[in-house]
Amino acid sequence: MTINQAGAKQAKAPRPFTGWHMLGVMVLFFGTIITVNLIMAWNASHSWSGLVVQNTYVASQQFNGKVKEAKAFVADGLDGKLSVENEALRYTLTRRGNPEMTADKVVAVLKRPVEEHEDVTVEMAHQGEGVFVAATALKRGQWIADITATSGETVVYRQAIRFMVPGAAK
Repeated sequence: MTINQAGAKQAKAPRPFTGWHMLGVMVLFFGTIITVNLIMAWNASHSWSGLVVQNTYVASQQFNGKVKEAKAFVADGLDGKLSVENEALRYTLTRRGNPEMTADKVVAVLKRPVEEHEDVTVEMAHQGEGVFVAATALKRGQWIADITATSGETVVYRQAIRFMVPGAAK
């Protein structure tokens, strides 16, 4: 608004919407979309690959054998329990009807569900009848333990356990 010589208020003419204004709107609009897409693509290419197995066909062919093996372990009355205690893992392996366990070695592959760079393999020390312990400090959060118990060269029991580490250990 402007005031003329007589003191009356006059409305100022609005500025027209030009092609330059439209160009600015289009550059901001599409620039935002392209920037967000580039950020998302960079994050996707620099994070977890999603690869679980090297060859899905081979893994699918081995599936029935793994199911048969798991059923055999259950039929034998085998049961394993994992617990996290003061920066140590404790694994107890028992057999229904036969308290003596024949495993002499337990190896645990500890993995994060979505990150490969923190995977670690630990051999658990035999601490008594069916009890194996490994001193390892794990970061808090979800973990998967792929546990294999062997007696000599024979696999006695195989189990995958998903567990949580509650406190910050490392």
